[in-house]
Amino acid sequence: MKFAANTTLEIIHREPAGKARPTPLLFVHGAYAGAWLWDKHYLPYFAEQGWQASAFSFSGHGGSRGGDVLNSLSLQDYVNDLAEVVAAMPRAPVVIAHSMGGVVLQKYLEDAELPGAVLLCSVPPQGLLGSTLSLMFGRPNVLFDLNRIIGGGEPQLDSVREALFHQPVSRALLHECFMHMQAESMRAIWDMSGFDLPRPARMRRPPMLLLGAEHDALIPPQQVEQTGKALHLPVEIIPNAGHALMLEPDWQPAAQRIADWLKQQGF
Repeated sequence: MKFAANTTLEIIHREPAGKARPTPLLFVHGAYAGAWLWDKHYLPYFAEQGWQASAFSFSGHGGSRGGDVLNSLSLQDYVNDLAEVVAAMPRAPVVIAHSMGGVVLQKYLEDAELPGAVLLCSVPPQGLLGSTLSLMFGRPNVLFDLNRIIGGGEPQLDSVREALFHQPVSRALLHECFMHMQAESMRAIWDMSGFDLPRPARMRRPPMLLLGAEHDALIPPQQVEQTGKALHLPVEIIPNAGHALMLEPDWQPAAQRIADWLKQQGF
């Protein structure tokens, strides 16, 4: 698949095996991450299933523009990035968005149409307050390290493990995540904390799948249920998984559920 316009956003693309399915997929990462998050398992998996599968990095992330102005980037800037990539694709994609990417997708749908959407461990429309309080009282070390990353500091590997994973993971995988993790825009964090939240009443409602993870330390199942209530949609919780569903050693159940849903919808 060729993108219709040049862009200074980093895009990773995988061509499908055999004849392409009718609707391409676009994967959207969360905070502290980039397009790399999807390329270890999900992009190859969905390409092997026949989809054109792409992921991009928000401004200030990965190999995208804007690294020198990261802290001035707003949630709306990330929404604009998503709009830019979607507009450059030959066909409108199903967007699969994780964590912060989920709240970006919700805001995008206030003004745009998509054939379908998947929210994966998404920040709820109510924002980060509930998650922050849960971490403050339950896992203060993780909250402390997340705040350090925002300021450009380095997290502890044990905090990376606790924040992202439930299943036992190798030191090599933890180190790989550690090397890829980066600072996040303080302005975007404030936006998600209440300054620029999605407005569910304004959202377009394409076919949508809402997934959470049973042992998610960052967006626990109760937060995913809030999203379901706000959007009047059922929620499914993937058992035995943490926040980084796409990187867990047993990453296939969530990927398979998404693939089954895409096929049921005719995508």
